Amino acid sequence: MTDTFEDNRRLLFAAAYRMLGSVADAEDIVQDAWLAWNRADRTSVEHPKAYLVRTVTNLSLNRLTSARAVREAYVGPWLPEPLLTSPDVAEGAELADTVSMAVLVVLETLTPVERAVFLLREAFGYTYAEIAEVVGKSEAAVRQCAHRAREHVRARRPRFTADASEQREIAEKFLAACAGGDLREVLTLLAPDVVSWSDGGGVVSAARRPLYGPDHVARWLLGVLAKPEVQGMEMGITEINGEPGLLMTLAGVPFGAVTFEAAEGRITALRFVVNPEKLRGLRP
Repeated sequence: MTDTFEDNRRLLFAAAYRMLGSVADAEDIVQDAWLAWNRADRTSVEHPKAYLVRTVTNLSLNRLTSARAVREAYVGPWLPEPLLTSPDVAEGAELADTVSMAVLVVLETLTPVERAVFLLREAFGYTYAEIAEVVGKSEAAVRQCAHRAREHVRARRPRFTADASEQREIAEKFLAACAGGDLREVLTLLAPDVVSWSDGGGVVSAARRPLYGPDHVARWLLGVLAKPEVQGMEMGITEINGEPGLLMTLAGVPFGAVTFEAAEGRITALRFVVNPEKLRGLRP
């Protein structure tokens, strides 16, 4: 019983995290799934993996429905919790894509059922019949739902993105410019239509509205880095949500994360997560 669950634990966490955009909530869901598995009559379970994924998906749907109200009252922009990942996080391009911060943000605009259907189909390769059983809808309804979700995501996801090597190169230049307090260099790395979001949750100081344009973004960023409370902070490049990002630490403790989108050699979007309650996934 334990071996079966542990063999699928990574998959279950991956499904819950993509559904919820929260490391803490995903860990809770996996624990709840374990309790459900422990109580279940396993003699009647023909396919344990499918049973466990269905359990996690349904638990996540319930959690996501209640979480929407909390997020609507959130102070400032709400961003998914950043997650340290390794080069083998993907086990396939689709799985890596659906863990990126940009796509997780888009998934927030889907209904809970659309999100479940999209992820089960696009990330985990479930058939429409299998998904129908998970979400309790007809196969025809699931097909329609999957089509709507796919079109919605396609319309809102970044159209042009840098590959991993180019993104890492841009991250290195951006890190060097920020560390040196070089406004001119930071400006050269930002696209004319760059947008920046900061998630402090009202717990720590952060911009409570998106910032637009390179000059506004650059001056705000360098102003934050010059504050006394962040003196001694270190920044390094690491893989966050399947892509090169910046991990910020203070006295060795995670202080925040920066993820970004880039195209044609410039940064088009920046996302800062500094809410200390959302940094659980940045601890190795």
